[in-house]
Formats: sequence, structure tokens, C-alpha cells
Amino acid sequence: MDLTKRIGQRLRAARQEQKLSLSDLSGRTNSLSKSRISNYEQGIRRMGLEEAHELSVALGTVTPTYLLCLDDRGPFTDQEIQLVDYFRRSDDRGRETILELAERQSGFGAPTRESSDEPLDQDDTTTA
Repeated sequence: MDLTKRIGQRLRAARQEQKLSLSDLSGRTNSLSKSRISNYEQGIRRMGLEEAHELSVALGTVTPTYLLCLDDRGPFTDQEIQLVDYFRRSDDRGRETILELAERQSGFGAPTRESSDEPLDQDDTTTA
């Protein structure tokens, strides 16, 4: 499938997921008309970086790189948006705490049985 059409499909899906009309989405942007957005969705016209950024801000659930098919991480869930919002509102110490907690919960840096001669203690959540 043509890249311009894939970009349009992603934009339409993100808009429809939020139950927005073309007019609604246009109203959330600074400069994009509903006919321009419709042209993007139909694959008639390919959006540029500035338009992708403006649309991603207006939608709030996708990144410009997702809209432009440069990455495949789909729309953000409500929880992911909330987590990013908490992170952005935090001071440096809070951001470090959030990152450390996420790292521990993801299992990054956690010792594995292969890297240790001793069995893991299930109550031990500290990292080496």
C-alpha cells in the first residue's frame, strides 16, 4: 500500500477512535481546515512534519512519528497519557523516582538466576 494512504489511514483511525468529526479536529488545530485533513485521510495529499505535529497535539493520543509511519507504537492509552502527564508535572527528583520505579517494575536490572549462583529470594526486590 502507498505510504500516503497508510498515513491517511492512521490519521483517520486516531480521529475516529476519539469520535471526532473532521470539523472537530480542524477546530483543535491552529491552521488545518477540515478539507485539508480529509485530503490527508484519503491519501490525496501527504502531510509534512509541521502538520503531523499539529495534528498529534490536537489528537493528544498519537505522536507525529506514528502518524507519519516512522514508528509503529500506536495510540497512547489513557493510562499512558496520565503517566506522561505526571512525569511532565514532576520536578527532577520526581522524574527520577518515576523512572526508577518503572525500571524496577519492568524487570530491567533485576538479577536473574543465570547471573547469580544463589537462588532469587521472592521478597527481595532490590537490584544489585
